[in-house]
Formats: sequence, structure tokens, C-alpha cells
Amino acid sequence: MRKTIVAIICGGRSSEHEISCLSAGGVLAGLDTERFEAILIGITKAGNWVQLPSNYPLSIINGVLPIVDESLTPIIADVHGFSVDGKPMKFDVVFPTLHGPYGEDGTIQGFFETAGISYVGSGVMASAAAMDKSFSKTVFAAAGMNVASGVVVTSSNWKSKSADLVYPVFVKPARGGSSRGTHKVKSESELEDALKDAFTFDRKVMIEVAVVGREIECAVLEKDGEVMASIVGEIVIDSKYEFYDFEAKYLDDATTVNVPANIPAAASEEIRAKAVQAFKALGCSGLARVDFFYSEKGVVVINEINTMPGFTATSMYPKLMAASGVDYTTLITALIVTALTRSNGVLGN
Repeated sequence: MRKTIVAIICGGRSSEHEISCLSAGGVLAGLDTERFEAILIGITKAGNWVQLPSNYPLSIINGVLPIVDESLTPIIADVHGFSVDGKPMKFDVVFPTLHGPYGEDGTIQGFFETAGISYVGSGVMASAAAMDKSFSKTVFAAAGMNVASGVVVTSSNWKSKSADLVYPVFVKPARGGSSRGTHKVKSESELEDALKDAFTFDRKVMIEVAVVGREIECAVLEKDGEVMASIVGEIVIDSKYEFYDFEAKYLDDATTVNVPANIPAAASEEIRAKAVQAFKALGCSGLARVDFFYSEKGVVVINEINTMPGFTATSMYPKLMAASGVDYTTLITALIVTALTRSNGVLGN
């Protein structure tokens, strides 16, 4: 039987370029080689598409994050297909381990739809709405879910919109990820510097009232036509960090993951139900990691949804699925199979 050829695409133009490469390395290592054959495609920070050799380093080496080399063999990618040196590249499905803008925000999904290419993950609209937290929060609130209060600002109007803030607050790019550009601000004097950094990642920034509580996450998987929620887990952060920032996530063994989370059973079930509700409210496909706060008063507040969560060895999504009985290779297989049989694309294909 012919193996299904999976094109794993990584890198990209967003600030999460390096994390995308790590995710690709994880997927490549976890692929069921009895059923699938992988080819690697990289997108450089400049936006050029290149062919990656099968042994390309996609892990942290001596503390250095991987990137896609600009000097590699270029790929021509358009709606008629992919080619290298004038020869067509043949594959059956794309697994885009792309995080952030130009990868997780509906843009590349639109390209795949136009080109008629099967791909893992959510479609154009769900990807775009999930990427822009100011829009997804509106959808969640409309669905009756609790969200953190706050305002959306730009570099030209933040002074007028932030006049009545109650501190502490969180400042974060509306369309960012991996906590890049995110800051916990404890006083008005710290606000401007935090905003300046956030605006380097996005022209639209959210300022949200800090929710005092525990960080709880739930993985959602679409498998065999059904949507399932994982056991919930809690992120416990070393006290030297103010919050779950980029360094705590990827560059320092500063976090502990408790799976299952040590919260009341009723709260766990509420979070699992709301994770599926959020997934369906946005019209997601394949997978998502849904992040919540469980407040000191026992209130469940949805924070955000990630339609292409990290697949690194330390990533929460595969850990939660493994704890729920879906091992890493089975998870990857399910996502590819779902992608090949999806029916919620733009044209229903």
C-alpha cells in the first residue's frame, strides 16, 4: 500500500518562527512511518519557501533555537502546485506547524483552499478569528462564556482608552502568540513601555484586567467525526516569573504541568464542556488548545484558543491528549486523517 505523503511546513514570517521549527521537529519524530512519508518545507523569516533536507536540525542545540536557512534550495509554491528546480513536488496533505501571523491566522489556509490542498487544522474563518483575540473574545462572550474585561488600543488612541484602567493589567498583541510582546503591568508608570514593546508585534493591542486565579488548559481533538476534550491540566509557574511568558514556556525549566489539574471535578467538567463549546463556536477543525483561568472565586474565564498549538516536547497539547489516552503518534495520525476527510472547507471539499 502506498504511503500517504505529508508535507510538514514550518518557519514563517511571524515572531514564532523558531517555535514553529520545534513543532515541525516534534511532528516529524512522531509520525507513523508505516503509514506516512514526510517531506519538509521551510518558510524563511523573509517569506521565501525552501526545501529542507530530512535531517535538518529542528531542535534546540546548545540553547539556540532553530531557524529556516535562507540559502536552501528554493521552492516555487502557487495555486498550480509546488516545484523544486522545475520538478513538481508530490504530496497528499499538508501539516502546517506554523504559529502566529501568516500561518495560523487564515492566510496560508486561504492559499491551501485556493490551491485545493488538504491541510491539518482549522479553516480560514476560524483561524483568523482565533488568531485575533479581540474577535474571538466577542464570539465567546456572545456564546455566554466569561471573558476578561479590557480594551483594544492602537498606538494613536491608547492614552484616551487607558485612562480609567484598574491595575494590574495584561498588555498583549491582539494577534500574537507564545506570549511574545506580552507584559504584566502593575501601575500606570509601566504601561507606556509595555505598549511600545507590544506594538512591535502588532498594531492592535489588548489591555485586559488581570484575572487572579489558576491557568488551566484543555486540548480539543476532532477524531472520527467527533469532537473530544482532554483531561484538563494546570500550568504552575516558578515564582520568579510574573506569568507564563516566552522564557518560562520555552527557554527555562520554570514551569510544572499538573495533569490532571487539582481543581474540583465540577470545574474540570465545566472547562471541558466550554472548550468544546469554544471550538464549535468558532467553527474550528482538527485541533485546538483552549486556555482558561479558574479564579479564586471558582469562576471559569476563557482566555484564548490556539488553533495550531505547539507540538514541542514540552508542549501542553500533546501532554493533555496523552493523559487522555491518545498517544503522540495516534494524535498525529488522527489529525492527518481528519484533514484528508474534512468537509468544512470554503467549497465543502
